[in-house]
This record gives sequence, structure tokens and C-alpha cells, in this order.
Amino acid sequence: MKKIDAYIFKKYLGTFFFAISMLILVVIIFDVSENIDSFLKHNAPWQRVVVDYYIMSIPYYINLFIHLFAFIAVVFFTSKMAARTEIVAILSSGISFWRFLYPYMLAALTIAIMSLYFGNFLIPKTNEIRRQFKDEYMEKLSQSAGRNVHVQIGKDEFVYVESYNIYKQYGYKFSWEKYDGNELKCKVMSDMLYRDTVAANSWKIDPYAIRNINGMEEDLLKGRNLDTVLNLYPTDLYMMKEDFEEMNFFELRDHIRGMKEKGSEGVKAYQVEMHTRMSAPAAVLILTLIGAALSSRKLRGGTGMHLGIGITIAFAYILFMQVSKSFAISGSLSPFLAAWIPNFIFCVLGIYLLKKAPK
Repeated sequence: MKKIDAYIFKKYLGTFFFAISMLILVVIIFDVSENIDSFLKHNAPWQRVVVDYYIMSIPYYINLFIHLFAFIAVVFFTSKMAARTEIVAILSSGISFWRFLYPYMLAALTIAIMSLYFGNFLIPKTNEIRRQFKDEYMEKLSQSAGRNVHVQIGKDEFVYVESYNIYKQYGYKFSWEKYDGNELKCKVMSDMLYRDTVAANSWKIDPYAIRNINGMEEDLLKGRNLDTVLNLYPTDLYMMKEDFEEMNFFELRDHIRGMKEKGSEGVKAYQVEMHTRMSAPAAVLILTLIGAALSSRKLRGGTGMHLGIGITIAFAYILFMQVSKSFAISGSLSPFLAAWIPNFIFCVLGIYLLKKAPK
């Protein structure tokens, strides 16, 4: 790395970390003022407030705004360089504009890798602690799925539970049906379904009645305390608000596969989340190109004009992202396209601005 590369690299990362740090400080101050009544009402220990909630929220906030502030950092320090005619001097020395972009892309790649790690591995771990705190002292993230819960646990297997108690982990009026095509082959019925702590999908039913059906023949078996393993998890019987926040990439991928096998509803929200975790780091690279190309030309309005245009582009990107997510969750758009369409559109914009950039 040459001296000019190191200069730009340090400027980019220095401006980015300074800006994101100031933002997090402001966000925390506003969050404290908004939630302090809730903390006091529920007698939340201040050590847990600071450590379990706010410190564990820092990676989440960084990743939430990472591509936006990477873009603003590029626009800010590049426009300052352009105003001081530093870019003119660099290009006049024989360095091509593409070579000039090298330290930008190196710094953007560093931030993109950080975003990839944060979104897929670090944040799910910190979210477990943060969300547990929220569930205890701020808002209940878990809630009943209501009465008469029907769940498909296999290709031809269905479970019915009249109601499920989240905290005591048992269900009332349980039935488990197995089909061969449209023909019922076996039905297990019980008054109570108990969660077994041996494994995540271990259950106990008591009392039980098993009907085995073979054409016109049928036999009935009754008993007490039957231990069984079902492709059924407690989270299938109640709703946890945005539980994908606690899943790393591989857990999220396996969860989506399980939901598809069961034919569960709401799988698209999980798919959008998985694809967004991969597209967000790529957005850092694309927005860096746009920011460098946009602000490298000296304008009459100076840094203020560059920042104004840059912020407009950044919020347009966020708007595109939110709209495409809504279309995907509603079923009008595939989750992959919802996550990547804003990147495709702004990549085209980046190519256009690069062609117009000073050479």
C-alpha cells in the first residue's frame, strides 16, 4: 500500500468509525429517554440495563446503519479532498481513477467483512441476551399462537393442539394424524401434551389413545405416559416476535428448511432476512463506488452539496430496500430479488457515475 493509499484508507475508516460512534451515542441517549419509565416500572437492575441491553445493542446498531454511514463517510472525506484539489493533484500525477479507487474498495471490503460477521454470527449471540432482557423488562416477545393450533410436521403428518401454555410448556387436547395420500392411517389422541427436556423435539402424552387404520380394519391402543419424538418444537406452538434475530446464518438456513418441510406459514420473512444478511455487505461496496464517483468532482456547493446529494441517494436506497421487503413478505416478489434488487439498481447507478467521474 502506497502512502496515498494509506492516507485514503485511514481517512475512510477514521471518518466511518467516528460517525457511527456519534450515531450510536445519540441513539442510546434517545433510547434511554424513551424506555427509562419501563426500566423503573419493572425494577430492571441498572447493571443489566447497561450490559445486557445497551452494550449488547451496539453491534446491532452498527450493522443496522453500516452501509448508510460507510456511504456518508466516503462522500464527506472525498468531497473535502476534492475541495482542496487533492484529487486533481493525484490524477494529474498519472494515477488512473480506477487505481485511485483501490484504497476505497480495500476499506469498503474491510467494513463489508465486518458487516458479514456481525449480521450472521456476532449479533445473533448478543441478541439472545438483549432479547431476554427485553422479554423480562420491556415487552413480551413470546405470545400464544391462539387456540386451535394446526401444524404440519411432515409430508403427510399433522398435529393439532387446542391451546399451549408457553411458560408451563404443555398443551391441551392434542392429536397427531398420519395420512397416506388422502387416507388416514393413524391417529394419536391425548388430553395433555408435555414438553420433555431430554431433547428439543421430545414429548410426553398422557393419557393416550392410538387408532391404527388399515382399510376397513381398525385397532385401538390406550395407555398412560407415552414418550415420543415428533418433528415438533415448542416454537411451532407459540409465536416469538422476530425470533430469527437470535439465529446465526446456519441456524436460520436450517430453520427455513424445516419450515418448508412442514409447510409452515411466514417462511418468506425468514428467507428475506437470510438474503438481506448477504446483500447488506455487498451494499457497502456498491455505495462506496457511488460515493467516491459522486464526490470526487469539485462542485460550486462544495461538501454541503455532495452531502445533500449523498444523503438523498442513501435514503433512496433504504426506501427501495423496505419496499422490496414488503413485496417479498406479501408474496409478490421472491425473497432473493427483494434483498438484491436495490443492489442491482444502485450498481447500475454506480457504473454510470464512474463513467462520468473525473479521469
